[in-house]
Amino acid sequence: MGTPVWMWLVFMGAVLTLLALDLGVFNKEDREIEIGASLKMSAFYISIGLAFSGLVWWQMTPEATAAYLTAFVIEKTLALDNIFVIALIFSFFAIPRKYQHRVLFWGILGVIVLRGIMIGLGAGIVANYHWVLYIFALFLIFTGIKMLFAKDDEEPDLSKNPILRFAKSKLRVTEELHGNRFLVKLPDSAGRMVSHATPLLLALVMIEFADLIFAVDSIPAIFAISQDPFVVLTSNVFAVLGLRSMYFLLADIIRRFYYLR
Repeated sequence: MGTPVWMWLVFMGAVLTLLALDLGVFNKEDREIEIGASLKMSAFYISIGLAFSGLVWWQMTPEATAAYLTAFVIEKTLALDNIFVIALIFSFFAIPRKYQHRVLFWGILGVIVLRGIMIGLGAGIVANYHWVLYIFALFLIFTGIKMLFAKDDEEPDLSKNPILRFAKSKLRVTEELHGNRFLVKLPDSAGRMVSHATPLLLALVMIEFADLIFAVDSIPAIFAISQDPFVVLTSNVFAVLGLRSMYFLLADIIRRFYYLR
């Protein structure tokens, strides 16, 4: 795709290392993430994302570097929408703060995979049918106008969400949490031990689909800046990696400032 293989390997190695350190070293135990730790984590992930632009500048062009940094900032900004929805999901399922990091870790991992697939497909479509960018533009204008004239200020009722209702119709779901487990074996009416999903798994599914919906807006916006798959994917992933730390930071601020809701 025009980018040396070793640059892709460096990118994937950096992402895998960050994920391994996050779950295997820094957050091995379930615990609440305080505002001080959130600030440090946010600064760390932003620094990593900005530092990667040095590699882009060294091996690519100043134009590619400018596109990477612009896409990184835009994706960080658009991620604020995701954070408020994640807070709503955790509140609906009454997920304790000490388990939220585990859900977000696996949620971000799924987000990276889904974004990679969508960006790969989008890059292929744009490369062969450049006029698709005009459809993306019209879609973004339409969603902007729709938001401008939206009048419904009420908090959405997640119990009526079609994804949640579908998941509950297809899965055995427990009413209560079972620690930090997504699945648990419980006896059925016949006494057989069968797998049940916990509210933690439902929260994870809702977060994945929420991000998928947000990606429909954000990815076309990034393609308006650059059509280079490497620039689009790396800026997107490095911005998303810091989503967990931004969530805990903003969630703590929401608790302190009531009217921020």
